[in-house]
Order: sequence, then C-alpha cells, then structure tokens
Amino acid sequence: MHTGTVQSELFTRLVQIGRRQGAEDEEPETLYDRHGVLVVRVGDVVVKAHQADRDHGDAFRDRVRLAGSLPDLILGPLGPPLSVDGRTVTLAMFGEPVDPSSELPWEEGARLLAGLHSAPVPADVPAWGRPTRVARLVSRLEDGPAEDAVRRAFATLPAWIRGEEDEPPGRGRRLIHGDWHLGQMVRAPGGRWRLIDIEDLGMGDPAWDLARPAALYSGGVLSPDEWERFLGAYREAGGPAVPAQGDPWAALDVPARSLAIQIAATCVISAGREDRALDGAEQAMVDACVRISAAGDAA
Repeated sequence: MHTGTVQSELFTRLVQIGRRQGAEDEEPETLYDRHGVLVVRVGDVVVKAHQADRDHGDAFRDRVRLAGSLPDLILGPLGPPLSVDGRTVTLAMFGEPVDPSSELPWEEGARLLAGLHSAPVPADVPAWGRPTRVARLVSRLEDGPAEDAVRRAFATLPAWIRGEEDEPPGRGRRLIHGDWHLGQMVRAPGGRWRLIDIEDLGMGDPAWDLARPAALYSGGVLSPDEWERFLGAYREAGGPAVPAQGDPWAALDVPARSLAIQIAATCVISAGREDRALDGAEQAMVDACVRISAAGDAA
C-alpha cells in the first residue's frame, strides 16, 4: 500500500480516537508528520502515533508511568499506550509550543530540567541508554568535504559513544529527559511550562540534557547571552549536571561535542536530500566539527 494512503488511514484513526475524548465537533490539525511520527490535535487532545521501529514495550510503559508521577514537570500521556493497527499511540492534553518569534524560554527550560534532575529516582526506572543517534546519523553520511569533516570529528569521541565499547559504569544516576531542546516544551493548561515527549525519559547522566544548547553555543549558533541565561538559571535552580560555580565544561565537553556532531550530520544529510547548499547556521555546525577534530589531533 502506498505510504500516503497508509498515513491517511492512520490520520483518520487518530482523529477518531481524539474525538472519542469529547472533541466530536473540533476540526483536526496535523501538528507533526516526520520521521515516522504522526501527531494530530483534536480540540484539547493530542493523539500521537509513535515511530514504528522503536521499542514501545515494558520500558516505554514504565516511562509513561514515570511521566505521570511528575505532573509539575511533564505533560505526559493521559493513560497507558494504545495499540492501533500495529502502532503505539498515546494521548495527551494539548499545550502551546514555544513561539520562535517571541523571547525564548531558556530560563523556564533550565528550571524544568533542574527539577527533573533533582527528583527522586524510582527503583524501577528504565535506563536512558547510550547516545546512539550520533553514530546512526554519521553512518548515513555520503561522500563530500562536509561529510568528511563530520566523520573526522566523530572519530574523536569516546569509543563507547561510537558503539565500539560498553558504556562505562556509574555514569550518572539521575532522571533525565534524554532528548531535550526547546521543541520539547509546551505551555500546559493554566500557562505553566512543561516537558513533553518521553521516549527517552529515564535514568542517566544529566549533562546530556544540557548538551544541545551547549553544542549550539560552542558552534556560535546560540548567543553567549542566551547560553548564560540558560546555564545561570539551571545553576540557580540547583541543577546537578554541572558545578554550582566555575567551569562547566568538564561535565559538558563530551555531550556537547557529541551533539554538535549529531546536529552537523543532520544538517548535512538534510541539505543533501534537498540538493541545496548548507545555510549559515548549518555551516557553523560543520565548522564546529572542524575545530573538534583539530583539537583532537592536537591533544
């Protein structure tokens, strides 16, 4: 069956599920349709079909329960996941996403992360696992100067991140989001900011939740003012990922380098798929990879 037909049928099923939640007369709206994920809004309810190629078994159900125990931090699913035509589906209340044209809520995001990282860790919480996405993206790179720059930077990462060794034991035992960026925040009913998307929620090293803004800052994409707003608010809220004072980069160096390489690989792959040149921010992340590999050669 054609992919478009499959997606159309899935959209119809998600709308039906949303309307059963009391939004019969609301016009449905597609919020997201990329990377095998389909998210549909029906009134105040969001219905999400998760990626078909990810494990949504016991560990995911544990993540759903964990999110439900943290209502002051996470706008999680309304109940256990559903199975719909072989796909895992969850429902949640709608929250207003971050408006990129307004002042970005760096401080609010930092405080949410600090709260999550400081929360008690339940005995049965699933592990976050190694950051596998960077290796997966680098393996998809084709040939070219930008691709080579990303691959050279990737070679400087620790072997456990490259998938060549087991992860060292005892690397952080805090609750972490696992894939944090500003797109993982919404204003919940009542105007309070909350985290969303719990596929990677679990126990791990909290420095990885700070890795994306740290990578964008080190690449020159995130301004020093925005970085200081974020880092300062995180520290003021007692976040444990970095020291309360002094140099944060001993904790952030490897996660930030990994995310810089991951972002650069994503940019290069997208530009190649769309047959276009890298834009300014994308080129900045490739340039960051050149600096990463140069620093690794000099070490």
